[in-house]
Amino acid sequence: MRPAWLSSPKVLRTEVLGGLVVALALVPEAISFSIIAGVDPAIGLFASFTMAVVISIVGGRPAMISAATGAVALVIAPLNREHGFGYLVAAVILAGVFQIVLGALGVAKLIRFVPRSVMVGFVNSLAILVFMAQVPQLRDVPWAVYPLVAGGLALMVFFPKISRVVPAPLVSIAILTAITVAAGIAVPTVGDKGALPSSLPVPGLPDVPFTLDTLVLVAPYALAMAVVGLMESLMTAKLVDEITDTRSDKTRESVGQGVANIVTGFFGGMGGCAMIGQTMINVKVSGARTRLSTFLAGVFLMVLCIVCGPVVSRIPMAALVAVMVMVCFATFDWHSVAPGTLRRMPAGEITVMVLTVVCVVVTHNLAVGVVAGSVTAMVIFAKRVAHLATVTSVTDPGGGEVVYRVAGELFFASSNDLVGRFDYAGDPQRVVIDLSSAHIWDASSVAALDAIEAKYRQRGKDVEIVGLNERSARLHGTLSGRLSA
Repeated sequence: MRPAWLSSPKVLRTEVLGGLVVALALVPEAISFSIIAGVDPAIGLFASFTMAVVISIVGGRPAMISAATGAVALVIAPLNREHGFGYLVAAVILAGVFQIVLGALGVAKLIRFVPRSVMVGFVNSLAILVFMAQVPQLRDVPWAVYPLVAGGLALMVFFPKISRVVPAPLVSIAILTAITVAAGIAVPTVGDKGALPSSLPVPGLPDVPFTLDTLVLVAPYALAMAVVGLMESLMTAKLVDEITDTRSDKTRESVGQGVANIVTGFFGGMGGCAMIGQTMINVKVSGARTRLSTFLAGVFLMVLCIVCGPVVSRIPMAALVAVMVMVCFATFDWHSVAPGTLRRMPAGEITVMVLTVVCVVVTHNLAVGVVAGSVTAMVIFAKRVAHLATVTSVTDPGGGEVVYRVAGELFFASSNDLVGRFDYAGDPQRVVIDLSSAHIWDASSVAALDAIEAKYRQRGKDVEIVGLNERSARLHGTLSGRLSA
C-alpha cells in the first residue's frame, strides 16, 4: 500500500517538519540521559539515532518516537559504573533479545488489563515528570532565560492562530536562537550540555569476555531494562492509539523494540525505548501520523549533530524548555482533575489515579507507577465484586429438601465466605445447590464447594450440585475431590 506521505504534499510537509522538531528536542534530552547513565554524550545521541531509524521500520506504532530514555539510563547506570561500558553494551543487546522473546510470548496483550484510571495517572505523572525535568534549566541561570521561555511559550500559543504550515515549536526555536545570537545574549545553550558527535557510529561487538559469568552478570540488568522499556513503550503506544483514534500492533512493537535495541547495542549505543515527551511533540503538537516522521527524527538528529553541529550548539536551552513545558500542558489530562469530574468519579478510581502519579513522581519510574496502579485497581475490583455472589434458599413444603440458588462470579475473593452461607445443622436430609446463575473461575471456588459438600456429608446428608455451565462443569470435574482440605 502506498504511504500517505507520498500521495499528499501536506502530509509530507507535516511529517518532515515534525521529524525536525523532534530531532531538535532530542539533542539535549539524549545528552542528559547519557550523563545519567554515566557515558559520553555521543553514546546517547547514537542510541537515539539508531533507535528512531530502526523502530520506524520494524515497530508497530507509526509516528511514535523511540530513543535513549531516562528510565533505561537509570536501570543500566549501576552496571556501567561498577563494571564498565562494555558490559552496558552487552546488557543492551541481551535486553533486546529478551524483548523479542517477551513479544513473541504475547506479553503485549497484558496491556489490555491496564485500567483507564492507571492510564490517566500515567499521562498526568508523565507530564509532571517532564515539567520537573525542566526545572533545573531554570535555576541559577541568567535573568534573560525567563523572558526567553515566556516568549517561546507565547509564540507557541499564538503562532498557530496565524499559520499552521510550520510547527509552532520550530518557529519558536528558530526565533529565540536568532534573538540570542544577534543580540549576543549569554544564556545556557545546547552546546553547554556536551560535545556533539562529528561522525556516524561504527558497528562492533561489546568489549567483554563471552563467558557464562558475563551472561550471569548482565542478565538481571538486561531483564529489568527489557521490562521497563516494553512497559513504557506499550503504554505510550496505547496513548497514541487513543490520540489518533487508530490501532497499532503491540506485539510487533514489542519485537521491534527488541530489534532496535540489538542494533543499537552493536553500534555502541546505550539502548532506549519509546519517549512519551518527544512522541507528544510529534503526534499532538506537530500532527505527524506516519513512520516517516520517526525515521526523519533519527536522520535529522545525526545531520544536526554532524553537519550543523555549530548551529545546533547555539540553540538556547530556554527555547527547548519552552517546547517541553508546552508539551506538559498539552499532555496533562486537565479534565481528570476538574472538580466536577472528581465529584462524580468513584473513590477507588481516584485512589488508583493518585497512587499511580505518586509512585511515578517519587521513583521517577513509569513502570513502577503502572504496576502499583494496576495491582491496586485489581484489588479494588476484586473487593467490589466479592460481594456480588448471593445465596438464597427455598425449602420444599414437605421439609425433605432445600434448594440453594447461588448467583454471581465465584473466585477466590467471593468464594471465601461461601462456606458460611449454608445451614448445615438445620437443613433437611437432601440439599441441592443450583449454580445455573453462577460461574466458577478458579480452584478456590471448587475447594469451597468441596468443603460445603464435606460438611453436609459429615452430618449424613445428601448434596447435589446442579446447573453448572460447560466451562464451570469442566473445571469442577477436573479439580473436585483432588484439592487438599
